[in-house]
Amino acid sequence: MSVDEPATGDVGAVPRLANADSRPGRLGIGVIGAGRVGAVLGAALRNAGHALTGVHAVSEASRTRAEALLPEVPVLEIPEILRRSEMVLFAVPDDVLPELITGLADAGHIVTGHLLVHTSGRFGTAVMNPVRAHGAIPLALHPAMTFTGLSLDLARLQDCAFGVTADPVVLPIAQALVVEMGGEPVPIAEADRPTYHAALAHASNHLVTLTAQSRQLLEHIGVTAPDRMLSNLMHAALENSLIDGDAALTGPVARGDVGTVTRHLAVLATLVADDPDAADLLDTYRALSLATAERAHARGALPAPAYRSLRELLS
Repeated sequence: MSVDEPATGDVGAVPRLANADSRPGRLGIGVIGAGRVGAVLGAALRNAGHALTGVHAVSEASRTRAEALLPEVPVLEIPEILRRSEMVLFAVPDDVLPELITGLADAGHIVTGHLLVHTSGRFGTAVMNPVRAHGAIPLALHPAMTFTGLSLDLARLQDCAFGVTADPVVLPIAQALVVEMGGEPVPIAEADRPTYHAALAHASNHLVTLTAQSRQLLEHIGVTAPDRMLSNLMHAALENSLIDGDAALTGPVARGDVGTVTRHLAVLATLVADDPDAADLLDTYRALSLATAERAHARGALPAPAYRSLRELLS
């Protein structure tokens, strides 16, 4: 196994508390995974006064990122990081996490007092149950933010919400770590983690897809700066929807303008016929227009006749 940078501290000791409000004292922290998230959170924790003991970085990109964001932190193998650290941050892909944790526990690399933190949105602390038998303390801290892996992310962490899952007795420690990084801890129950993660993925990932599709349509008709055309529109729509929810819905579907929606579908169908790579545009427009009609009708903004016509058209 590989890892990055050594850490100092009393392995086997329960993480020190600096005061009664459960703020962690200065910890020796190792980072496993120098991807966009791990490198940035490692830098944030170091800025908060913790000592980084090592970082595990395998790819050339992760090593470059570690050098930029975690200078002078040694690149180490995972067992060595665990040996040197009081707290270890696991910033690895969701599908890798269960096997990695189980393997480290079975190999005897986990010891009493280890504070083991993962950044997966999908999982709570149950995925780390194998470490409990060794006396380690699992925490789940997921920043509700997209990362570039650059230093600008450190500023964006300020006031960023983190989904936090931890046993009640150590929840204050998890919350304090988030506050130290500049974030806002939001407790998420273990059973609610999949729903929490689905909500965030739906909002962020699909927003990127929608933006890319809209850019594609504008570029298709020769608009040379689609980002400028979309920027104000999308920023305003996002702000309005965060404030007013479904009441912010506007446009032809919310107005029940069946003729306009029909024309949109025809134009998109023609585009798909000319460019099979654009097939997702028509499918996405149809599915989201139907969902918009459902929500507009449910709140009484879309009259029943228009709603029925749109359902027939979009289904």
